[in-house]
Amino acid sequence: MTLQHWITQTLQESLQPTDLTVIDESEKHHGHAGWREGGETHFQVNIVSQAFSGKSRVARHRLVNEVLKGAFDRGLHALAIQAKAPGE
Repeated sequence: MTLQHWITQTLQESLQPTDLTVIDESEKHHGHAGWREGGETHFQVNIVSQAFSGKSRVARHRLVNEVLKGAFDRGLHALAIQAKAPGE
């Protein structure tokens, strides 16, 4: 299973998003810290979930990072997060 697929599946199971996009942006970081051949080091996550309702931006990011902590063990170097509640 690719890391991108693992991230997608883990977020779907944990946060039950109404909208989710996981983009591998590794090629944009070619030659930078954490980059490696084959990609899957830098991702952007755009997620809409009820789990974010009433939470600050920092709390939302902490929640996503906690859910995906296993991804960092699998080689994830950087994660850009855009987390919204439905209707935002």
